[in-house]
Amino acid sequence: QVQLVESGGGLVQAGGSLRLSCAASGRTFSGDAMGWFRQAPGKEREFVAFISWNGGRTSYAESVRGRFTISRDNAKNTVYLQMNSLKPEDTAVYYCAAARLGVGVITNPSKYDYWGQGTQVTVSS
Repeated sequence: QVQLVESGGGLVQAGGSLRLSCAASGRTFSGDAMGWFRQAPGKEREFVAFISWNGGRTSYAESVRGRFTISRDNAKNTVYLQMNSLKPEDTAVYYCAAARLGVGVITNPSKYDYWGQGTQVTVSS
């Protein structure tokens, strides 16, 4: 059974930091592109960050660039999202996703094949 399991979410004050993890199981994801998305109440799911299969290419949404860092450890089948200088507008459920045929930067959620269940991030002002 293929699974992506996010962890590391929680409640943090504005200006604080959190590190999200996404652990993959059921198959090897080392050849997949990986992404982080988020969805706030009443809003559509939006792209946050992307990393290529070998970590050589990353991309970020304008709203998080300079504050968030995506990374991966293929030996551990895990992807991370380090979130610094958090703002109340970062409050959302955060999802990781895997794209089997990743070519270029993938920001469209429909291009991802596997999704985690999400982890809540709440930033208080």
